[in-house]
Amino acid sequence: MAMARKATEHQEQVTLFKWARFAAARWPELALLHAIPNGGHRHKATAALLKAEGVKRGVPDICLPVSRGGWYGLYIELKAEGGSASLEQRRWIAALQRQGYRAELCKGWEQARRLIEDYMSTSADAGRRWVSKTVPAQGVCQHGNPNQPDA
Repeated sequence: MAMARKATEHQEQVTLFKWARFAAARWPELALLHAIPNGGHRHKATAALLKAEGVKRGVPDICLPVSRGGWYGLYIELKAEGGSASLEQRRWIAALQRQGYRAELCKGWEQARRLIEDYMSTSADAGRRWVSKTVPAQGVCQHGNPNQPDA
């Protein structure tokens, strides 16, 4: 009898995003959930171009830019069962947490799903720190301190 193969990190992430499309009926904000394609093997020239554009080693795989429970957003480093985070990934998770983001390492898509469900079930206003006024409705960035009232 053939043994079942363990899912790859790619398969875990694809499954998570399939679930998120379904779960968006409950939490429309999940439409903002997106992948950060940092990993994988690339041609050296492509890697150099991406590095010049600002791609950084260790940034978590998944971002949900939705505030909940006092957090500014959620970052997930997703690993397949048996996988482990690199030193750079652990440093990014800690740095994001210090900046007010919830950032977690999840083993498998189901653990990530439970984390997202828990996160989205928290009140949006619980512990809210500030609401940014730096991006006007036209979508043009303006500089300023979001913690200071408008002049």
